[in-house]
Amino acid sequence: MVVPRFSPPEVIVEVKAIACELPQRLGLPLSRLHVPDIRHELLHRGLVAEISGTTIWRWLASDAIRPWSHRSWIFPRDPQFEAKAGRVLDLYARQWEGKPLGAKDFVISADEKTSIQARHRCHPTLPPAPRRTARVEHEYERKGALAYLAAWDCGQAKIFGRCETTTGIEPFRRLVDQVMGSEPYASAERVFWIVDNGSSHRGASSVCRLTNDWPNARLVHLPIHASWLNQVEIYFSVIQRKVLDPNDIADLDELEQRLFDFQRLYQQAAKPFEWKFTRQDLAKLLQRVTDQERQRAA
Repeated sequence: MVVPRFSPPEVIVEVKAIACELPQRLGLPLSRLHVPDIRHELLHRGLVAEISGTTIWRWLASDAIRPWSHRSWIFPRDPQFEAKAGRVLDLYARQWEGKPLGAKDFVISADEKTSIQARHRCHPTLPPAPRRTARVEHEYERKGALAYLAAWDCGQAKIFGRCETTTGIEPFRRLVDQVMGSEPYASAERVFWIVDNGSSHRGASSVCRLTNDWPNARLVHLPIHASWLNQVEIYFSVIQRKVLDPNDIADLDELEQRLFDFQRLYQQAAKPFEWKFTRQDLAKLLQRVTDQERQRAA
């Protein structure tokens, strides 16, 4: 006869409470908790005489609590976060200052992917085989690095890119010239350039510089720490997954050629991103942040 297992509700609650604590508050010199740590804390407190790690894991899994995982988070600290982010979201919805954009208005999302290394593996990469994944040698020789600058036309789904030895004002200027010197942008009414606050295009001086070079261009800055609102970052994430990981590239010439070849391949089937994050979503997000701050202060 199998005796059914009995789990007192109080113990389950204690397990989940411990899992939701920061290790420092428990006096533990850990960065995060794992199942053995939670088990040790239960035994140390005398809450149970014995308990298995499997049981603890099962209770946490049923409640989707994963204390051993974490997510990076940048707290919004720009005092004008909502206003700056809002106008970028308006541009994605083809609005500017309360008015719809015209047929000769364009929205460009631009940024730089910095310090892309060419890592030449010490032994050749092996392709997948039956019951074996692809094998990439751990050791490699550094063959230099370059920066990839890209501009994404959010409405037309066009991608423009160039490789430079480094980032900076002049490399970004060359990217702008590359785009603005071609049609339909050269004869457009307005071309809005959405950028972050990197040193290549930071501050009021960058706004003046762009307008002086191209009178129909408008530089629109994102809030500080808000690159996740920049659509070109989606394209960069695709490059990272499909071109650069794993990184087995003989030299900078091969790296540059691979980036440009992928750019052409991507352009063949490119479509505008289905951007769904709106001003309403932004307001809800910032309200949650405000509520959390109030709870912490209470």
